[in-house]
Formats: sequence, structure tokens, C-alpha cells
Amino acid sequence: MSNVDTVRAAFAAYLGKDRAAMDRLLADDFVFTSPQDDHIGKGTFLEVCFPTADRVRHQEILEAVALDAHRVHLRYEYELTTGERHRNVEVQTVRDGRISEVEVYFGGRFPRAEGP
Repeated sequence: MSNVDTVRAAFAAYLGKDRAAMDRLLADDFVFTSPQDDHIGKGTFLEVCFPTADRVRHQEILEAVALDAHRVHLRYEYELTTGERHRNVEVQTVRDGRISEVEVYFGGRFPRAEGP
């Protein structure tokens, strides 16, 4: 499986709420960073972040591109159960077929609200 395929499989596991599959896809030394999470480990990610899939109505990967031998760039759009839509960017590092690091960069609501 390519690194891009590994990342896509992790997105599918998240949306499918398949914790066992996600556990297999994440390296034991996995690290997750976002504007809300500062270098949390695999256990904390699975306990705190993974269950948030319940908030997502729909998610679509817009771009998934290998940057080099280990890093994958992602841009995706998702819709929450509230109807809000957002776009984010991530860089994921894949080592030996497992994701070892995720860096999330939050985007704003999409489409942007019109106004002054």
C-alpha cells in the first residue's frame, strides 16, 4: 500500500468509527498536533480525537499528494451535523506503512459567509 493509500485508509477508519483499523494504521510512537492539540500521543488521540467522527456528516479528500518518501499533503472538506462546512490541510508522515505523525492546520468555514 502506498503512503497516500495508508492516509486514505486512516480517513476511512475515522469516518467508519473503526477504532481497531485506526489502531493498526497508527505507529506506536504516533504524534498528533493541531491548533487544539500539542503533540499528543496515540492513546490520547484515540481517546479524545477519534470519537469526534460523530460530529461529521460528510468528508471528502480534495487532494492527497505524496510530498516525499514519507510525507503526504492532504486538503479536505467536511460538513458537520450542524450543517457547517470547513476545509483543513494536513501533513501526515508514514513510516513502514503506519502513520507516525499528523500535523493539522485548520481552515475556516467554507464557503465563507458573505458580508462586509
